Order: sequence, then structure tokens, then C-alpha cells
Amino acid sequence: MTDAILSPSASTAQAAIAADAPNITIRRLGANEAAACAEALAEVLIDCVQGGASVSFMWPLPHDKALAFWRSVADGVARNERVLLAAEDAQGGIVGTVQLITAMPDNQPHRADVAKMLVHRSARRQGVAQRLMAAVDEAARDAGKTVLVLDTVTGGDAERLYQRAGWQRVGVVPDYALMPDGAFCGTTFFCKRV
Repeated sequence: MTDAILSPSASTAQAAIAADAPNITIRRLGANEAAACAEALAEVLIDCVQGGASVSFMWPLPHDKALAFWRSVADGVARNERVLLAAEDAQGGIVGTVQLITAMPDNQPHRADVAKMLVHRSARRQGVAQRLMAAVDEAARDAGKTVLVLDTVTGGDAERLYQRAGWQRVGVVPDYALMPDGAFCGTTFFCKRV
């Protein structure tokens, strides 16, 4: 996939986002690439969990567990159950990722879930997350998905990011999950039509 932000259909807002992170390339990874990048993706996941991100894992996160997770994601990509996007820096290193889970029940063929939007702490505040979210919108359109759903920690930076990206806040479930250190956290659910 070419850089989703700079495609012919890119809006003015997406072009502005691209200008914020000029040395970042967003790529869709196929199954073989996803498997080959599992190590780099595991490093991003470990960094995010170590930094306090509530993304289904507890700290300390063993390397083999993170690697196994990304291998299972690669298997899902191979089965066409999900789309895996990676943000790469100018040297080709993976600094961020997001997934679009497209395998849905028969009565929800128009819907997809957005999951594991991760940006390495060294690449934050550079527009990487915005680029990933714009690319996931484009991937959803390419897959024929019109309704997207995601959840995030209530009150975190990601909540503000999603609101700025046009996501509608649906509601909050208190104590829905745990932070990596074991503390309870609320979860905010969002939806978006694309």
C-alpha cells in the first residue's frame, strides 16, 4: 500500500497531518511482512506497556509473550481477518502500528474494530498517531467498512486524539480494564462513520 495520507483522495486535513510527520511512512503489511516484522512490533508493544499504556497486557511484559501476540496478528492478516498498518521512520524502523479487525459476524459486514494503536514513546508528539488513524480510515473504506468502533483509557491522550480525528464518544465503562501496573481504569468507547 502506498502512503495512505498522500494518496490522490487525501483531504486537506490529511495533507496537514502528513506535514506534521514528514519522515514517517505508513505501510500496510501483508502476512509475510507482518511475520517478518514481529520482532520490531513486539518492541513497540513492550515500550508502550512499559510506558503505562493499557493495551491488554500487564507489566512486566515478557518478550516471548509480545512476540507471540504479533505472530498471531500475522496469522490473522494471512486469513484476511485484519489489516495491519505500520508507521516507519526515515530509516525504515517501525515506530507505530494500528490494526483494523475486519472479521465480523454475518450481521455486521459493514463494521470493523480499530485495535492496538501504538506509538513508541520516542516517536510521540510528531503526528504519527494522526497519520495512523487517517490511514486506518482509508483502509476501512478500501475494505468496504462504513462503521468503526474502538475503545481507549478514559482521560488519556488517545481519547483526545480520537475526538480530534472525528470519532464520536459513545460512553464510559468504569473499571473496565487494568493499567499495566494493576490499577483499575475506565474505558471510553468511540465510533466513527467513514
